[in-house]
Amino acid sequence: MTNLTFRQLRYVEALARHGHFGRAAEACSISQPALSMQIRAFEDELGGDLFERGGRQIRLTPFGEEVVARAKDILRALEELEGFARASRGGGVAKLRIGVIPTVAPYLLPSVVGELTRLHGGMDLHVRETLTPRLVQELNDGRLDMAIVALPVSEPSLSEVALFTESFVLVRPRKDDGKPAPSLEALREMRLLLLEEGHCFREQALAFCDIGQGRAQPRDLLDASSLATLVQMVDAGLGVTLIPEMAVAVETRSASVSLVQFERPRPTRTIGMVWRKTSPLAQQLKQISEVVRQSAEAMRQQPESAKV
Repeated sequence: MTNLTFRQLRYVEALARHGHFGRAAEACSISQPALSMQIRAFEDELGGDLFERGGRQIRLTPFGEEVVARAKDILRALEELEGFARASRGGGVAKLRIGVIPTVAPYLLPSVVGELTRLHGGMDLHVRETLTPRLVQELNDGRLDMAIVALPVSEPSLSEVALFTESFVLVRPRKDDGKPAPSLEALREMRLLLLEEGHCFREQALAFCDIGQGRAQPRDLLDASSLATLVQMVDAGLGVTLIPEMAVAVETRSASVSLVQFERPRPTRTIGMVWRKTSPLAQQLKQISEVVRQSAEAMRQQPESAKV
């Protein structure tokens, strides 16, 4: 099999990931006919079909599932080889693929990207915002170099570095301004607005309220897809919500709401950075984690008017 190429492996992996020729071609920056031709040539070389081409949806054959699993291993090893070569030459990180969870990205990324650009002017930055399970998968697949997430992730293949810990803040209607923070029992009687399923911040908020897994349920739950929507729903009088401290300045500047910190011990979360233990960029990523930490600290030292 002398005619197989790494480029074809990337095309096959992209089609398996997207399940659609058009989206896979767009992700690979080539035309759809060219992608289809290259994948067909790859299949001919292997002597078997990798995909079922029926209707609009593309599915992997059993043979294709095995091939794609091995292709991911090869591509990840290639990425690490390239990174090892860069690190061995003593060069910095020329290209950095960052993943960030949605409850961190809008608030921390601007300062992080700005600082990385200032320190590494030639660095090619790529940012991916999505939920933690997808970030972990893409890290393990070699499609991301690092991710900023809520810890712990507890993934054996990943290194974790804690960056900072922040409190949760209760957002409630403006009419409640000046009232003390409610007890957990009182909070469970309120209409609690939360992020939709899949967000780790949702699970953290439920854990603080001692809700779920057979424990007491709140009077009502309403879901939203972003912190911004949650705060606006509170402004509209639909209930109360919890948001992380870093989101307060951005999400409440255009909303008429009341903010209050809970009594100690307050609910908190720890934000950290993760990367593959096998990454040849591990040393550089540790240095970058310090840049992220310092950016977060600078953001957290905003004027008191921007805080609770």
